[in-house]
Amino acid sequence: MKIAYDHQIFTNQKYGGVSRYFLELAENISKISTNDIHVKIMAPVYKNNYLYSSVGKFRSVGLRVPDLPKTGRTLKSVNNIISNYLLKNYNPDIIHETYYSKSVVGPKKIKRVITVYDMIHELFSESFSVNDPTRMYKRVATSRADHIICISKNTKNDLIEILGVDESKVSVVHLGFELADTHPSSKRVSSRPFFLFVGSRRGYKNFKRLVMAYHASINLLKNLDFVCFGGGSFNSEELSFFKELKIPFDCIRQVSGDDALLSQYYKNAFFFVYPSLYEGFGIPPLEAMSYGCPVACSNTSSIPEVVGDAAIMFDPYSIESMQYSLEKLFLDSNIRDSLITRGFERIKKYSWKKCAGETIEIYRKVIA
Repeated sequence: MKIAYDHQIFTNQKYGGVSRYFLELAENISKISTNDIHVKIMAPVYKNNYLYSSVGKFRSVGLRVPDLPKTGRTLKSVNNIISNYLLKNYNPDIIHETYYSKSVVGPKKIKRVITVYDMIHELFSESFSVNDPTRMYKRVATSRADHIICISKNTKNDLIEILGVDESKVSVVHLGFELADTHPSSKRVSSRPFFLFVGSRRGYKNFKRLVMAYHASINLLKNLDFVCFGGGSFNSEELSFFKELKIPFDCIRQVSGDDALLSQYYKNAFFFVYPSLYEGFGIPPLEAMSYGCPVACSNTSSIPEVVGDAAIMFDPYSIESMQYSLEKLFLDSNIRDSLITRGFERIKKYSWKKCAGETIEIYRKVIA
C-alpha cells in the first residue's frame, strides 16, 4: 500500500499543529509499518520548518523557500503542476489531502482521505474574514473524499450535523502529543507563583472572559500572576482592557519561546487554564498534564472528551463559573494533587504511535 500526503499544509504553514500532525503520521507509520506500507510527502516547494528538519525516508525531494507575502497562489500553482507528475509516477493507493482545496491534485481515480480538525469556521464565522474560503473548500473537499477522519467525536458530530456528511464514511482518530523537550529543567521561570494560558487569544479562545474572572478574584489577583505563553505580544486593545480593569501591569504578562521554554512554564505553573469556547481536540491540556500541571478547562465541544476526569471544568460563557473553578483549584491542594495523578493516567490514552496505527487501519479499509 502506497500513501501520499499532498503539499497543501506544508505550503501554507511554516509552523503549526496541522503540519506537525502529518509529520507525526508519516514518521510513525514509517516506524511501525511493515514493508507493504510506503508513505511519501509530496511537497515540491514548501516553507514548513518541520518538514525541512525531518530526516525520514517518507520525504520526497523538495525545496524550502522563504515565507514571503503574496506568494501563496504562485507556490500552489507550481506545486500542483509538479505534484501531478510526481503522483503519476509514485502511483499511490491513497492520497491523504492535508487541507481543504477546491482543486484535485493527482489522478482522480486514486482513493482520497481527508482529515477534518474542527468546525470553527462554520460555528464562529465572525472570527474570520468574509473572504476566507475555508468553509467552501471544506465542503468541496469532504464531498469528494472517499473517507473522512475526524480528530474527535465532537468534531464528527458537528461535521455530520452542519455539512450533512454520511456517517458511514467518517471515522474518529484522536491525536497524539509530544513536546520537543520532554525533560524540562527545574529552573524557575518566574519569581512569583503564576497560572498559565497558552496560544492564540483571539475570539473563540475566550481570553477576555478569563481576564475578567482573574480580575474578579481577590485571591487570584493577590497571589498569582497571569502568564500568557505565545500568541504574540499584547495589542493596544488588550493593554487598554487591562488598564480599564485596573489590573497591575506586573501581574499579567506575555512571553514567547520554543517548546523547551514552554515545557518549563508548564512545569512551574500553579495550574493551566484552557477557557476556549470550541476546540476540535485540544492538545495543550494534555501537554500540561504530562508535566504534572493541574488543568482547569471549558466543559464545551471536544474538551471534556479529551481530558476526561483529569481536569476541573467550568462554563466558559460564565465569568462566575470560571472564577469559582480557578479559586477552588488555587485553594485546595488535595484537588490539585488528585488532578495531577489523574492527568498522568489520562495522557496514556494518547500517542502518535496509536494515532498512526488507527490511521493505517482506515487506509486498509478504504482500499479494501
